[in-house]
Amino acid sequence: MKVGLFFGSFNPIHTGHLIVANVVRQQAALDQVWFVVSPQNPFKKQKALLNEIDRLRMVELAVEDNFDLRACNAEFSMPKPSYTVNTLAYLNERYPQHQFSLILGSDNLTHLHRWKNAKEILTHTSVLVYPRPNVAEEKIKDEIRNHPNIKKVESPLLDISATFIRRSIRSRLSVKYLVPDLVKEYIQSRKLYL
Repeated sequence: MKVGLFFGSFNPIHTGHLIVANVVRQQAALDQVWFVVSPQNPFKKQKALLNEIDRLRMVELAVEDNFDLRACNAEFSMPKPSYTVNTLAYLNERYPQHQFSLILGSDNLTHLHRWKNAKEILTHTSVLVYPRPNVAEEKIKDEIRNHPNIKKVESPLLDISATFIRRSIRSRLSVKYLVPDLVKEYIQSRKLYL
């Protein structure tokens, strides 16, 4: 199978993630997109993260009615923080029958050169890039912008943020339509983000 790996904290997963995953899957002719829930992103503060079990469960709820999208907990048994290069090695070893691609927002290209073993990732993995708002193209290094394994994929320009959703929940505002209904119900039942 051709599988797109959509890494993230998903704190929480929202409709923007789902729309992008579905559109990129179709545009790039992928068989599936796996949401790789990262227990700890080296670029994010751990204290702001909900525990990974709740975040994984919300992803599972969000994708349960779509066979083309899947939750992935591969990083849960790996050392923290999570590094993409290590996860790719693990998944390639575990699923040699699959061909993996990375799915990244264009905002990630501005600091991709700082990722652990970025050159190795780009040498061995195709990267599917979807547009993000307010990305300064001149901040993307030439060797990344012009790399043959990076392919831009058409997708709606969405600016839904998990930070906005968490802030809304703390303010007791509705997040209907921002997150799938099952995710909203899970958040409410467990009193998350309050």
